[in-house]
Amino acid sequence: MKASRILLLLFIVVLIIQFFPTLKNTSNEVPTTDLIQSREVPSHVATLIHNACYDCHSNNTDYPWYNKVQPWAWYLEGHIKKAKFALNFNEFETYSPDKQRKKLENMQKLVEEKKMPLTSYKLLHSEARLSKSERKQLIDWIEEELLQY
Repeated sequence: MKASRILLLLFIVVLIIQFFPTLKNTSNEVPTTDLIQSREVPSHVATLIHNACYDCHSNNTDYPWYNKVQPWAWYLEGHIKKAKFALNFNEFETYSPDKQRKKLENMQKLVEEKKMPLTSYKLLHSEARLSKSERKQLIDWIEEELLQY
């Protein structure tokens, strides 16, 4: 009897939290301050960055179906806010040159150490799973960019 009451209460709580939506990280425009728009990024590297990074590190997320279900939507919203705080590709050219260099160095390190893209993201986004060759292409491009600083 007690277990059924707990399950009923849990069901009610899950039902109620569905009425507290999250803010959507969406935009119809790509600003001129966007990294890919503002620099000569080779198309294959631009595709890698877009597929592996932009959902969390830009102002326009392509949301999965489960973003309509709480508490996962809250988790995604928090994750995207944190990711954009760390690096927002749409605002890259608004960063000072020193900050840009630091962001690129950090990006290089995280890609080399296979810490980015996150494993949890790659589980549901096969396009973000970088092969060894793709990882090298991205790292090589970052190294070229760093020569400008």
